[in-house]
Amino acid sequence: MQVKIKRFDKSLALPAYKTAGAAAMDLMARGEIRIAPQSVGYIPLNIALQIPEDYFVLVAARSSLHQRGLFLANGIGIGDSDYCGDGDEYRAAVFNFTNQEVLIEKGERVAQMIILKREQVELLEQDQFETADRGGFGSTGRH
Repeated sequence: MQVKIKRFDKSLALPAYKTAGAAAMDLMARGEIRIAPQSVGYIPLNIALQIPEDYFVLVAARSSLHQRGLFLANGIGIGDSDYCGDGDEYRAAVFNFTNQEVLIEKGERVAQMIILKREQVELLEQDQFETADRGGFGSTGRH
C-alpha cells in the first residue's frame, strides 16, 4: 500500500520501520518542546497523511516514552482517513507526570504509528443475551 505523506520540516527523516520485524514507524518531534510539570504538552510530529478511505492511523507511545516522564494524555491517538488536509499535522498530546520540566528535542522519537484497515459495523441492540456471564472484568485471574 502506498500512502501520501507531507513533512513540514524536510530536514527530519521520513517515518520508517527501524527493523525488519517492526510493526510501527517511529514519529519524531518537529521542534524543541518544553512540557511543564504535571501538565499536557503538544508535540508536532512533522507529518500530514493521506491514507486510503478504509484505513486509519493508530498513534501510540514509544515504549521508552515513560522513561522521559511522559505518557500519551489520550492513551492512543486515532487518525481518520478524512484527517488529510495540507495543514493537518499529527501531534502527540503528552502528559508530564513528573515534578520537573521535560525537554523534547527536535528529531527525538516520541511516538509510533501503525496504519490499519477498518470496517464499520452495524450495531444490533438486544434486550438480553442467551450466553452465560463470564464473571466480570478481569475474571480470568492472574494466571
